[in-house]
Amino acid sequence: MAPGRTTKRRRVSPPGDDENASSQPSGAPIGDFYSHAAEWDLEQDYERRPRKSGKKDKERTRLPIKTAEGFQTMEEPEIEAEESDSFLGTDDDEDEEMDDTAADEDEDEDEEVKEEAPKIPLKVQIIQAKEELAKLATLINEDPEEHIPLFKTMAEMVDPSKHVAIQKLALASQAAVYKDVIPGYRIRPLTDQDMTGKISKEVRKLRSYEQSLLSNYKQYIGKLVEITKPQKRDAAPVDAGLKTIAINCACNLLLSVPHFNFRTELLKILINRLARRQVDADFVKCRETLEDVFQKDDDGVVSLEAVRLLSKLMKAKEFRVHESVLDTFLSLRLLSEFAHKASRDRIEREPEEENFGGKKPKQKREFRTKKERKVQKERKAVEKDMKEADALVSHEERDKNQAETLKLVFGVYFRILKLRIPTLMGPVLEGLAKYAHLINQDFFGDLLEALKELIAHADRDEEENHTEEADDDNDAQPTSTRDAHREALLCTVTAFALLEGQDASKAAANLHLDLSYFVKHLYRSLYTLSINPDVEYNPDKSLRLPDPDSHAARQHTPRSRKKVNFQTPTVLLLRCLHSTLISRAHGNPPPVRLGGFAKRLMTSSLQLPEKSAIATLSLMNQVARHNARRIASLWHSEERRGDGVFNPFATDIETTNVFAGTVWEGELLRNHYCPQIRDAAVDIEKMIVTRN
Repeated sequence: MAPGRTTKRRRVSPPGDDENASSQPSGAPIGDFYSHAAEWDLEQDYERRPRKSGKKDKERTRLPIKTAEGFQTMEEPEIEAEESDSFLGTDDDEDEEMDDTAADEDEDEDEEVKEEAPKIPLKVQIIQAKEELAKLATLINEDPEEHIPLFKTMAEMVDPSKHVAIQKLALASQAAVYKDVIPGYRIRPLTDQDMTGKISKEVRKLRSYEQSLLSNYKQYIGKLVEITKPQKRDAAPVDAGLKTIAINCACNLLLSVPHFNFRTELLKILINRLARRQVDADFVKCRETLEDVFQKDDDGVVSLEAVRLLSKLMKAKEFRVHESVLDTFLSLRLLSEFAHKASRDRIEREPEEENFGGKKPKQKREFRTKKERKVQKERKAVEKDMKEADALVSHEERDKNQAETLKLVFGVYFRILKLRIPTLMGPVLEGLAKYAHLINQDFFGDLLEALKELIAHADRDEEENHTEEADDDNDAQPTSTRDAHREALLCTVTAFALLEGQDASKAAANLHLDLSYFVKHLYRSLYTLSINPDVEYNPDKSLRLPDPDSHAARQHTPRSRKKVNFQTPTVLLLRCLHSTLISRAHGNPPPVRLGGFAKRLMTSSLQLPEKSAIATLSLMNQVARHNARRIASLWHSEERRGDGVFNPFATDIETTNVFAGTVWEGELLRNHYCPQIRDAAVDIEKMIVTRN
């Protein structure tokens, strides 16, 4: 700073007077110079002097000096600035105009760059999206609590403005990330008391993370629902591949985290797809996922919820669903699987330590006082009681859930039986045959009458189909696509299963149930089944090509799929025969029944395929082992007891006069091309001889 206050001296001569003064002669009087002082405008002259710009002052490295105008600091010369000043001038207005012009030029150049920027190829965009998704997923898996905002970043990549391939990648990546970070428990929504209560810092941080995770997961499930729901006519169509990816994500999440929140929304996605009768890859995926969920469900909570939703769907659609939807009920784990409570859980029966002949190794005992040993003993007793109580509660809850599920399943089955929907009769009978032993005994009589009516109705349909096929002039297709033989077998299996489960066989005398109608029908259908070309094939896996002369081939329509796809006719037939001839649930069968079935089974074995013939002869071997003396006269004519003539085409067992005939089929079976069939025929004769 300058020492003290000084008066700044200023020049009082105008700028133009310097030149005049220099042009005047040296001897001019000084009075003429001051004579024009009144015309001087010093303030205006000072105002026009150039001012400093708003730029930052450079660092001053020189000391101030005293000049005629006061103390000033001399600036270092800048060559570039001088050159530019000498070229552009030093006027402030010119500088501002140049700055504005340069700014405008820069903006024009940016716009041109934006317009001329090349588009990124789709392949490069997909690669960049993969790298970004992989980076986000890695960060989330490393520490989900610290990278909660990244969930929203991944969700933004499913924007409709992006390419479909990127949306697919984002959906699949989110499903994989949620499968990894979702905890093994269900997050409970916070109440007002939880929000106002005093909690520790760790608990507050955990709650914040859980609520954020739940919020992001809810948005993701909502996006899946939005993509998979049926589109309206006015709405923009959704890509089929994106919808498939969304359904696959829902299936994977339901299988991986069925315990977590929003399980109902995931089940609705699957069930809404099963509501459509169009069978494609998505339909099969949803059906197989439900079957896996039913098989892996231990406590029955998920199964109960899924069956309840399926039941509501079928009622709302008046059972206009595909028949394979009902087949999912056969994968349920119901009460029959947990018959013995002692083996339900490892908690009730702890595994014993195995010690192979040696003494237990001595372990170093920890010193405890008498009081500590007493406390430890009491603690063990309390833990044991708690384990038993938990196991009992879990077993009771599981039984309750499964009983409610069974009630819903039977409700669906009985409604379909009452309505007699042709396309669903096969799956219903298959389910009743499997769960018949769990039906209440009060419904046995009504159910048997319904089964008899179904068999009679199936027989009438079969006769009508034969009549239409025999009429060459009639080009119309058969009026029914029902598989009458399978339905009749399923009805018979269900009827026998009613009395074989639990305590039904003991109450048979009180219920007065007569199964002779089913036995007679089974006897009549043996010849027909033996010449059935599909007797060894699953209806959905038949290896034969359709007949080129059939109505379906002439009209270029595919071969109709059967209604039940779980058991072949041979398996169903063997189940019926086992209940009729070997099972002791209905008492010992009379000799006439044993002889009639033995004779007809041996005759049918000549027409059956190889595997079916082997299975039938194995069943005959068991019959001979238990009832050799009662049917020995069929193999040995000298022990014949009956008189008259054998009628092989009689529809009733009692009118066949079976003991007047002989099992001559055994001689032909001895010469069969299959060695196993030859050995089975010889074993039956040996069993008859040794057991007689």
